Amino acid sequence: MKFERYGIGIAKGLTVTIRHLFRHPTVSQYPEQRLNTSRRIRGNELIWDQAKCTGCGTCAKACPQGAIEIVTSTNLGENKYTVDTYQIDTGYCIQCGLCVEACPYEALYLGYAYECAKYRRGELVQTKEMMLESPERQVSGYFYPKRAARLPKQTLLLERITEKK
Repeated sequence: MKFERYGIGIAKGLTVTIRHLFRHPTVSQYPEQRLNTSRRIRGNELIWDQAKCTGCGTCAKACPQGAIEIVTSTNLGENKYTVDTYQIDTGYCIQCGLCVEACPYEALYLGYAYECAKYRRGELVQTKEMMLESPERQVSGYFYPKRAARLPKQTLLLERITEKK
């Protein structure tokens, strides 16, 4: 049996702590440093192109969860449908991408955002005004290889990009 003096364990622990205190960090802090996501990410948001949408409702029929609600009316002057209401409940959405694949007019895209947590259930419903493409809401290349070729490549863990907020 080995006899040890009191406090040697604490001294060893303090030396390890002090040694690591002045070492360069190897782990990035998430909100300040982020990785470039994949070009074909299936994010937590959908982006809708109002000019291409004809109101056919194919996306709503393809949704296995029934998260898409579309209401159209006929425009007799132009002899086509106008979209009155287009809503997606992202609380029910499972980000499967079937609605994007089903759209025959390429009017629906998946976005990059995956940080869409909300405090209230009602805030999870995206209306057509909220789903328009903007500089903050970029389209991913999921299901569209021509768009994916123009997007930046995914970075590896060693090639971090920094974003300042």
